[in-house]
Amino acid sequence: MEQPEAAASPVSRSMFSWVSKDARRKKEPELFQTVAEGLRQLYAQKLLPLEEHYRFHEFHSPALEDADFDNKPMVLLVGQYSTGKTTFIRHLIEQDFPGMRIGPEPTTDSFIAVMHGPTEGVVPGNALVVDPRRPFRKLNAFGNAFLNRFMCAQLPNPVLDSISIIDTPGILSGEKQRISRGYDFAAVLEWFAERVDRIILLFDAHKLDISDEFSEVIKALKNHEDKIRVVLNKADQIETQQLMRVYGALMWSLGKIINTPEVVRVYIGSFWSHPLLIPDNRKLFEAEEQDLFKDIQSLPRNAALRKLNDLIKRARLAKVHAYIISSLKKEMPNVFGKESKKKELVNNLGEIYQKIEREQQISPGDFPSLRKMQELLQSQDFSKFQALKPKLLDTVDDMLANDIARLMVMVRQEESLMPSQAVKGGAFDGTMNGPFGHGYGEGAGEGIDDVEWVVGKDKPTYDEIFYTLSPVNGKITGANAKKEMVKSKLPNTVLGKIWKLADVDKDGLLDDEEFALANHLIKVKLEGHELPADLPPHLVPPSKRRHE
Repeated sequence: MEQPEAAASPVSRSMFSWVSKDARRKKEPELFQTVAEGLRQLYAQKLLPLEEHYRFHEFHSPALEDADFDNKPMVLLVGQYSTGKTTFIRHLIEQDFPGMRIGPEPTTDSFIAVMHGPTEGVVPGNALVVDPRRPFRKLNAFGNAFLNRFMCAQLPNPVLDSISIIDTPGILSGEKQRISRGYDFAAVLEWFAERVDRIILLFDAHKLDISDEFSEVIKALKNHEDKIRVVLNKADQIETQQLMRVYGALMWSLGKIINTPEVVRVYIGSFWSHPLLIPDNRKLFEAEEQDLFKDIQSLPRNAALRKLNDLIKRARLAKVHAYIISSLKKEMPNVFGKESKKKELVNNLGEIYQKIEREQQISPGDFPSLRKMQELLQSQDFSKFQALKPKLLDTVDDMLANDIARLMVMVRQEESLMPSQAVKGGAFDGTMNGPFGHGYGEGAGEGIDDVEWVVGKDKPTYDEIFYTLSPVNGKITGANAKKEMVKSKLPNTVLGKIWKLADVDKDGLLDDEEFALANHLIKVKLEGHELPADLPPHLVPPSKRRHE
């Protein structure tokens, strides 16, 4: 006999509520509508308490705000004066922007954020840093000397629908200029580097000297090497042989400053809309510009992943910072000798780093710069530091181990649901369509506009070979075709693809037209071009075309 449903006992009720709470906690990231929202909440609930407890913001980076998670991808342009930074922006957006000045002398003396806006105009720095919709509020810390040299140029431009571009003052050489800025230039660039999606270092092919300030700036970009791309600009003004030497010299100079095992990507070209002075390397410049444009166009699609990656980097640094501060606190005496002990601890900070590295199994690469940390600690009151609070660290560990992994899945889902997001408008449209699109009429595209079949002109030569391969009923077998095709020395993976494209009627045999097509595609590949995924209509043999 069925029992009437009993009321749940207090024990089972509380147990059920505990389970549901745990399930809710585990499922929490699933409830986020977007990756940006998830990152914002994880930061506020799990990482920010650790940062505040150990005064992370006084040492490393101000707290993140909502706008940091919601803003469009940003591109930061850095370079010595007269390397073409402002002209580069004008080239991309194909129009002048407010506050723009171009000249051979140091003209841009301000940080200009070129952003989308309904009307054209300039927003000065002091107004910018109080606007909660813009990701610049924390720049307030750099004071009036900087804010008077900071502005936003807004204008309705299709390129700026997808990205924002930060123009920076030209980097000078000499101690005098560095002092006269009135604010810490390298620190401002470091602040931007942490928040942007791409850092483009511009060099002039005529003057490769890397000044002290530029060297200092590049070092300030340490830990953001994955965002750095290099442009060797104004390359149309020098001959090919000289260009090779300049490129080699640039790589050597960069190798001394950017200490990474992989070589930084350098794009060579002239990024403006003027005629090329020496057009010998036109094809190289076109290919390089196309590669750089593709890199910039991918930024909106990868923005969520970049923000996720930056939050992980920040969380790892915050954890190490907590261990450093709590270790210093632990070593401090309660009453006497505080100042002498502080001095001793600052001098021996390297040993404290090694001890934390051993005890906590932390990679040396996660630690902040020793010299910089020693400088910052000089002005701090160690007695106000907090002891280690494992619960705060466990929360961040849980975020890194579980929440971030779930958000990673969301990133992929968001990407797949997005229409192919890419930067459009301006110079980006000029390389897309018509006969001036990159690679138009070359390689597999050769003969695209011809009335005659492009393979036909070499077909008599291919026919002579075809008839030596024992055709039966006008066709040769795969085995016989293979004997001839392997003479190209191309790998089997490539020849297999060529076979698939050339066997138009998919009967496993090649007739004379299909054999000629296979040889044409071999020639395309040997000349260094890529094979198409599908056979373009203009390469289909005349006898295989469907006549409507």
